[in-house]
Amino acid sequence: MKNTYENPLGSRYASKEMLELFSPDMKFKTWRRLWIALAEAEKELGLDITDEQIEQLKKYKDEINYDIAERKEKELRHDVMAHIHAYGELCPDARPIIHLGATSCYVGDNTDIIIMTEGLNILRSKLINVIANLSEFAIKYKDMPTLGFTHFQPAQLTTVGKRATLWIQDLLMDLEDLEFTFKNMKLLGSKGTTGTQASFLALFNGDHEKVKKLESIIAAKMGFAETFAVSGQTYPRKLDSRVYNVLGAIAQSAYKFSNDIRLLQSMKEIEEPFEEKQVGSSAMAYKRNPMRSERMGSLARYVIVNILNPALTAGTQWFERTLDDSANKRLTISEGFLAADAILNIYLNVSSALVAYPKVINQHVLNELPFMATENILMEAVKKGGDRQELHERIRIHSMEAARLVKEEGKENDLIKRITVDPSFNMSYEDITNVLKPSNYVGRSPEQVQEFIDKNVKTILDKQSKVLGIKAQLNV
Repeated sequence: MKNTYENPLGSRYASKEMLELFSPDMKFKTWRRLWIALAEAEKELGLDITDEQIEQLKKYKDEINYDIAERKEKELRHDVMAHIHAYGELCPDARPIIHLGATSCYVGDNTDIIIMTEGLNILRSKLINVIANLSEFAIKYKDMPTLGFTHFQPAQLTTVGKRATLWIQDLLMDLEDLEFTFKNMKLLGSKGTTGTQASFLALFNGDHEKVKKLESIIAAKMGFAETFAVSGQTYPRKLDSRVYNVLGAIAQSAYKFSNDIRLLQSMKEIEEPFEEKQVGSSAMAYKRNPMRSERMGSLARYVIVNILNPALTAGTQWFERTLDDSANKRLTISEGFLAADAILNIYLNVSSALVAYPKVINQHVLNELPFMATENILMEAVKKGGDRQELHERIRIHSMEAARLVKEEGKENDLIKRITVDPSFNMSYEDITNVLKPSNYVGRSPEQVQEFIDKNVKTILDKQSKVLGIKAQLNV
């Protein structure tokens, strides 16, 4: 339908797998899986539930009768009860035992945790692939000198590969945070209306061990090792904040990268991919706008700003629960994952096909290198018998005049030529050009790149070889 609002995260940006993860089908099929796990666990622990009832639940676990559920929700104003009725119509024999002892958060909150956990897993695979792409780029250009910048002013040289390791290091920190959060995901379990498990204790006639066993069985069936030890009616909303902080951290790293690429593309040193028939501007046909990086930054801002949403929700929960989290969670968590997914899709796309222009990079180095090399030239001239203080003043004068010509008259930097013809220095053009080799000014950049990749990245990529090779096709 073209006459109603369409969320661009769904229609333009997020991947098919992330959209499916946050789809109604995934949500309500997971509810049914949880109801089956509950019934099976209760049966295993001695409640009067038959194999036939469970088989009937399993038969219709993926057949969501939305028409019935939607009609019931309008009538009951309760989404979980509506789906219990809808499931019960398909499974009349099992209807009496669906949701037995549970509260709405049994299906709602456990499902949210399951979906967020799988969402982290999807992001994790893409994050690792971005790291792999950038690692290849870093190694390829580890020796290529380039201007370093502080305050976006030319500074000492680094290498193209060394700069890429800064992007990778940010992502490694994100991966650490993601891994920690992923490994510590726990189900809510079966806690009841205020977290006391009173309903389950009644079902099992006061048998505390069976109530505890029920949770562990359900968790295992749903693929989790643990449940939260204590809770109110809901899982702690601090979990949402913790998860979203991971999304926000990824967004921050991507934002930094996207800004660097936009600046480098303006300088014509490095460009994001540009397709054969891609149009950069409707008016200026010659333009190659960094639209991918711009989109990455745009989405990153959206995620970063929303870090505050789950934090505020966690802080405003009253006692055992309130419902002011529900509408906020529906938007913030799903859209945060969809946006983070879209960001990593773009990052994958851009990092897999970055284009470097060595001649432009080298020319920019040569334009600034004479100023940076003055100390080395000074030392060489002193070795040839010059007076250090006198030569320092001569270099200062020549540097100021060369800079003036560059800035005021748009001429080339002629500092080296000036020094060559100044007899005070007693240095030939060859003497000076030997000092001016860019590789002399990059410090340990090439070694740092190799050491960083070997020590900090290679082990991770070797362990995660099964997830490598992911490609991202952008929708627009």
